[in-house]
Amino acid sequence: MQTQLFINGRFVPAEDGATLPVLNPHDNSVIANVSMGGQADIDKAVAAAKAAFPRWSRMAAMDRGRLLLKLADAIEANADELACLESIDTGHPLRDTRNLDVPRTAVTFRYFGGMADKLEGSVIPVEAGFLNYVLREPVGVVGQVVPWNFPLMFTSWKIAPALAAGNCVVMKPAELTPLTTLRIAALMAEVGFPEGVVNIVPGLGHIAGQYLAEHEDVTKIAFTGSTATGRRIVQASAGNLKKVQLELGGKGANIVFGDANLQAAVNGAAFAIFHNQGQACIAGSRLVLHKSIAEEFTERFTQLAASIKIGDPLDPTTELGPLTSLQHRDRVLSYVDVARSEGGRVLLGGKVPADPALAKGCYVEPTVVQAKPTDRVNQEEVFGPFVAMTTFETDEEALAIANGTEYGLGGGLWTKDLNRAHKMAREMKSGMVWINCYKRVNPGSPFGGVGKSGYGREMGFEVMREYTQAKSVWVNVDANLPPYYLR
Repeated sequence: MQTQLFINGRFVPAEDGATLPVLNPHDNSVIANVSMGGQADIDKAVAAAKAAFPRWSRMAAMDRGRLLLKLADAIEANADELACLESIDTGHPLRDTRNLDVPRTAVTFRYFGGMADKLEGSVIPVEAGFLNYVLREPVGVVGQVVPWNFPLMFTSWKIAPALAAGNCVVMKPAELTPLTTLRIAALMAEVGFPEGVVNIVPGLGHIAGQYLAEHEDVTKIAFTGSTATGRRIVQASAGNLKKVQLELGGKGANIVFGDANLQAAVNGAAFAIFHNQGQACIAGSRLVLHKSIAEEFTERFTQLAASIKIGDPLDPTTELGPLTSLQHRDRVLSYVDVARSEGGRVLLGGKVPADPALAKGCYVEPTVVQAKPTDRVNQEEVFGPFVAMTTFETDEEALAIANGTEYGLGGGLWTKDLNRAHKMAREMKSGMVWINCYKRVNPGSPFGGVGKSGYGREMGFEVMREYTQAKSVWVNVDANLPPYYLR
């Protein structure tokens, strides 16, 4: 287990020797004491990335891609270790880290390994006598800040396209969950990435993250996290007007129409909110139910939610693990009181499990409440295994409810009517819409939001544009063209 900063191809302690205990959310025992970087460490990491950039950006794109492909192979070869480490560090059940997180991480590096030599320029048809072509060039040193809910997967989402496009990276993982990101750094060194191309500096957000966003030698900052922190990132970036990419909060509406396949909708809605304990920006945290099926859906859904097995994330049969920290557990539970204070009804959960074996951990039972669309639990991101239900009668009312928040990241709908499905998908103010499914992601498909859910896109060809800039080149190809000024 690596516990130090990764700078210029080496694991090193923080300049001031600072460390922070990383806790296992199952019982809050200390996993390791991890170095915490400060401003001096960010300076070192940025300098290493800046020095590595000329060589890396000029390397043949095929060779950059080959290293990313080798890393994908190394991740698959160490899949069990990475899955266990992610489960211990985050509380995400082992069955999910094995079957989703690690495979998705490998496939993302593999996708962008193949993308590295597919980034093409273009030729513009301008006036006769001139050739105009456009190059896509890497932006330079990229600062990246990833959250604590999917640290392994988000490491690949951020690093893979940045490197494929020819950039160098300084990443700050969340101080709560840095262990798998540091393990990826070790694998990168093993497969032969040049020194300085990727630097990993765990640290506190208001110190290391803030300074990384402010740094004059960082030409782009990419951030995933809360909307409040995203605003601070934008403010910090203004010093050198660096490029900014933000993937922020969400309050996903999951609409179930009267003609939906009810059991499929129940199962899909449960995955939408309870996967990773609801700690996902795209979680389907608002269930919007047509009145004709609301009663039956609620009965089936609460029965399913009550049957979810809560327990140690390392138990392969566990379906719902702990939240990632005690502080966050208490925040999620506080919304139970918020719901009741506004007249909402708690149909299920809303408390910690009674099992003494889980008493030291950060556990919350699956929680289902009924609330009005304007209530805080339907407007604010709870970020836990907490879903708020409301009802509607017409398609127009469902759309108004879906679009009735400041967020616009992801949303879903369940119906057999394809005309309705496509109309709703078009009208929903959301960067992503799922029809008769939820929370589907793929490295080839753009991921991101609108409104207070941020701007820019992860994944797909869209993200390659995020990590490059256009250069327009004009060539005079006609020697007979007269000069503009004659003497």
